[in-house]
Amino acid sequence: MKEILYIEVPIIETQMVIDWLQNSWQVPRGTKKITKKGVILEQDIQLSIFVWSLQRTTYLKVFRYGQQACRDENNIVGSLFEQIRAKFPSNYPQPPLIDLEKDNIFDKLEPYYPKTVHFFKKMPQGQFDLQRLYWWERTWREQLENPTQPKQVIFKKENSSSTNIEYDLVYIGGALGALHAAMMAKLGHKVLLIERLPFGRMNREWNISRAEFQSLIDLELFTQKEFESMIAREYIDGFSKFFDGYIPKSLKAATLHTPTVLNIAINSDRLLALCGQKLKENGATIWDQTEFKQAEIDDKGVSVNVFDLKTGDNKQARARLLIDAMGTASPIAWQLNGSRTFDSVCPTVGAIVEGIDPAVWDARYGDVLNSHGDISRGRQLIWELFPGPGQEMTIYLFHYHQVHRDNPGSLLEMYEDFFHILPEYRRCDMDQLIWKKPTFGYIPGYFSKGKSDRKIAYDRILAIGDAASLQSPLIFTGFGSLVRNLGRLTTLLDIALKHDLLTQGDLAQISAYQSNVAVTWLFSKGMMVPTGRILPPERVNAMLNTFFGLLASEPPEVADTFIKDRTDWFTFTRLALKAARQNPSLLLWIWDMAGIWEMMRWLITFVDFTLEEISFKFLSFWFPQWLSAQSSWLERKFPRFWLKAQALQSRIQL
Repeated sequence: MKEILYIEVPIIETQMVIDWLQNSWQVPRGTKKITKKGVILEQDIQLSIFVWSLQRTTYLKVFRYGQQACRDENNIVGSLFEQIRAKFPSNYPQPPLIDLEKDNIFDKLEPYYPKTVHFFKKMPQGQFDLQRLYWWERTWREQLENPTQPKQVIFKKENSSSTNIEYDLVYIGGALGALHAAMMAKLGHKVLLIERLPFGRMNREWNISRAEFQSLIDLELFTQKEFESMIAREYIDGFSKFFDGYIPKSLKAATLHTPTVLNIAINSDRLLALCGQKLKENGATIWDQTEFKQAEIDDKGVSVNVFDLKTGDNKQARARLLIDAMGTASPIAWQLNGSRTFDSVCPTVGAIVEGIDPAVWDARYGDVLNSHGDISRGRQLIWELFPGPGQEMTIYLFHYHQVHRDNPGSLLEMYEDFFHILPEYRRCDMDQLIWKKPTFGYIPGYFSKGKSDRKIAYDRILAIGDAASLQSPLIFTGFGSLVRNLGRLTTLLDIALKHDLLTQGDLAQISAYQSNVAVTWLFSKGMMVPTGRILPPERVNAMLNTFFGLLASEPPEVADTFIKDRTDWFTFTRLALKAARQNPSLLLWIWDMAGIWEMMRWLITFVDFTLEEISFKFLSFWFPQWLSAQSSWLERKFPRFWLKAQALQSRIQL
């Protein structure tokens, strides 16, 4: 037998496809013989057409009995492909409109997402968390619907009569913002942190390695003892493996072992509690359950208007600088960048559970990246599994997604998938599991082609974390990126505050942009199915197997540095060329998925990466030593130049 067609039919109801094949499909020639899962087309040579279900979608294959093509075979297969696409087109459903102040979230969503409602009811704060999930999806969709005319929340005022500055820094967002704020408060700055949720509660979990977290200990933000108290679980190895059932044998890859990547599960409640404690010890103020409304900038400071969700009161704070740490939901980021706010996103859902049989998954190991099937309803679904304390497991399901207003990427749809197909990924009785807490969010990516390509700063405003979206577009680890860069970012911000260098141009120097990170977008682009495009179902898995197979064949430190945004020009170029040699189709596939303009953008980025590597090598021989020798007078006389020089040095030393 020879396979002559493999396609995905993006529909959950597989039986509808079977019924259509058996009863409605008009065969160009030959006769149909009904089978349990499809039909056999009898003509010169038999063609077997059958379908099956996996990952809440439908797949179809056509096999020929014999090696020689039958008469009109191409026409028959082409006709089947066109008819089935017309009958079962891609569909991007929207959630129903709900008034969160009046409607019961469970009752309103149950007809559309029954399993999601069923399992959220099992969670301790399921109703609150489902409301939060719905709010986040509606906010994301509304921002995408009007990307060129986002809601205005930042207003500019030429002069101010107010000289009353209460704070040096106001942080909006209490997850990654709490970590950054704790460091700035430790440096002696007066800090106010504003958080929409009760402080210390978040719907994401964090993983990191010991080597990465060590930077926070070196900065004396945490002690070694405090770090040990945050560790929920440390596993001994992590795996990355992608489905390879339908790709050429030459592309099948070995499992990539990364024992020092994301192998520390952080107790986020403990981490945020310690951040809150350190903030208060250093004189900071926390306003939780408080929603940001708008900010007004003038020549002396920024006035921040908020709404207290507990009391219903409007409040105002005045500071020298506002830090935007609101993530993908940030209205500030949307106002500053409009349609270029984010280029991609990972809609991510999951849960912390107990009760997975140890025979199914040993808690000493983690799944860093795993796929157990091909493209599903226009998405390559990827799993992550990280052991937690005791018998807990944190499980995620996500996909790399091109931002598109007609197809924003739905968290609710992803959760319905999660609860349906988790037993396919890991054998388990869903109703026997203990559901502790949901984990969800939109993790953004931005394909920068230069350090000034994206606005992460405005006069007296600076974005960090997911709102800045300058972390690796391949790995999407905003927490890890912030931790790795926290020392240099807070040092530069301390200089800016000390010398009142708070204009957009000054603050733009304080950026986590790295050219070696920017070039990796080419790989993440290969994981996205463009909206409206029909790709061979195995395409993304073939690309993932190619690249991760290369990493698996390299020394462990190569994968470790690549995933942690530390790869250099030589290693990156060598791996890219090696991948192209092993799989010559790879470049054509990426070209097909990305398009000519995106490829041109990437070439510009790669040239910038190359030139920067050359210049930094040259500067590294003398610039840090020269700058250190001039420190006694240079900062005092030329503070703006000093800030730029320190920013340059920090990038050289990455």
